[in-house]
Amino acid sequence: MNQVLSIIVPAYNEERTIGSILDRLIAADLPAGFDKEIIVVNDCSSDKTGEVVAEWMQRYPFIRYDQHSVNQGKGAALHTGIKLATGNYIIVQDADLEYDPREFSILLKPIIEGHADVVYGSRFIGGNPHRILFFWHSIGNKVLTFLSNMFTNLNLTDMETCYKLFRADILKSLDLKEKRFGFEPEVTAKMVRFPGVRIYEVGISYYGRTFAEGKKINWKDGFRAIYCIIRYGLFD
Repeated sequence: MNQVLSIIVPAYNEERTIGSILDRLIAADLPAGFDKEIIVVNDCSSDKTGEVVAEWMQRYPFIRYDQHSVNQGKGAALHTGIKLATGNYIIVQDADLEYDPREFSILLKPIIEGHADVVYGSRFIGGNPHRILFFWHSIGNKVLTFLSNMFTNLNLTDMETCYKLFRADILKSLDLKEKRFGFEPEVTAKMVRFPGVRIYEVGISYYGRTFAEGKKINWKDGFRAIYCIIRYGLFD
């Protein structure tokens, strides 16, 4: 029996890109012995995100869908997706076009070879394409990763990456609380405490977008991330 990769797609006001990312997810080849499960969680979008997903579900009945009645944040959408996931492994795919699903095979390789339980896709290592955008965002990311590493004793290069691939039993065992962008430092701090967990990092591409193109994270999320690094690194 094939193993299943559950792909959780949190979506909030992504009507411009959700159809394209679903096409890419459907087309993405997985290594032999793997099937995919796509779970879209609509975090109460005010645009036509839900209608676009409904069109794709008519064409591809294996796409699963859930919708929040009120906007709760990316982390809350991921909590919903994690509960719904039935696969052996779970990965997050943002509904924008910043990350390339064709690279799932790169992330799965350390797992297939029996080395890893968790794999992070780093935008800062390897020779893959990276769009050149915001200097201060890159500095902020490095600061958050550095602080996270201090508390977790890891040597990650990109703690804030969207592409985090987990063995499903590990991720489902974590008591996750953060409902917005604090999900990244929280899941990192709690995952590292799982007994015997083996963590790898691989280089991935990054096709970042500007705020005009729909990017949502801002400086307030950075301060929340610092709070979460300290809270879950020391006290929770």
